[in-house]
Amino acid sequence: MKSLICLSKAQSLLATHARDRRLQMGLTQEGLAERSGVALPTLRKFERTGLISLESYLKLQMVLGTLEALVEAAAGPKETFASIDDVLTAHEKPARKRGWRK
Repeated sequence: MKSLICLSKAQSLLATHARDRRLQMGLTQEGLAERSGVALPTLRKFERTGLISLESYLKLQMVLGTLEALVEAAAGPKETFASIDDVLTAHEKPARKRGWRK
């Protein structure tokens, strides 16, 4: 599936959303850094450039209260059923999947 957003724009949006949530909670950069265990310069760089390690990003999201939503979003869309037969066969053991692209 092709994405309509480039990586740099996605990084920038994630940083903006995190900053907005921090401000909504009334936290300073120093306060968020202290609560999350992320170094203050790392947080400042993230809010400015969008660059951060996954571990640090997850720590920030935990403090900001959005970690669960992030994990759920990464799971992708939920399975939808078109008929009762789809519901009944959903609990069968799925066939083993293998990657086929290099």
